[in-house]
Amino acid sequence: MGAVTAMLVYSEDDAKVVLPGHPVPDREATRAMARRLQPHGVLEEIGDGNLLENVNPPDGRMYVGCFPGLTVICAPEAAVDQPSQLPPNLLEPAGDATVYLHAMHSAVDWFAYAMWEQGTLVRSLSLAPEYGILEETGDALMFEKPYWSGDRPPLLPGPFPFHPLDLGEEALRALLGITYEGKPFDGDPDLKEITLLGFQYDDSP
Repeated sequence: MGAVTAMLVYSEDDAKVVLPGHPVPDREATRAMARRLQPHGVLEEIGDGNLLENVNPPDGRMYVGCFPGLTVICAPEAAVDQPSQLPPNLLEPAGDATVYLHAMHSAVDWFAYAMWEQGTLVRSLSLAPEYGILEETGDALMFEKPYWSGDRPPLLPGPFPFHPLDLGEEALRALLGITYEGKPFDGDPDLKEITLLGFQYDDSP
């Protein structure tokens, strides 16, 4: 497995319905959202990217797309060990929309995800074999349960009854209807065809 993600989704409509239609971003709304996400300092548009190749941008860059009922944000600040500590500037622009955070890094087999409803954190989980459970808040969602019960064992023994990246891919499927390293399904969106606008920023004093 080699997937690395650092992503937020503001969801008013179901991403599993919106994304397979390969929606076109509203460019003006996306530019306005980027400025809300980075309200201070320099913000420069750097050209288009996509949800396949730019899901884990380097420091100082983000890729954003505002679609009907859905906003996708790929930014390094989303890759937090404790999702409950997500910077407020990344959470507040969602308003009352459901917010999903998804982050994972195959180099250390780390996975984290979280969900907020109307600004309230209802579930967060962050774990890696070397460090154990870094954060857990709320009850496990339905897609997690076969993993915790031992029905999805890892190939090699580890501290959890599953491989964290396997659960990470399951979260992508369950919450957003997409996959990076998991088994593709008929009707899955082509992530390279989902355009995101790229921005470079510097918010240093």
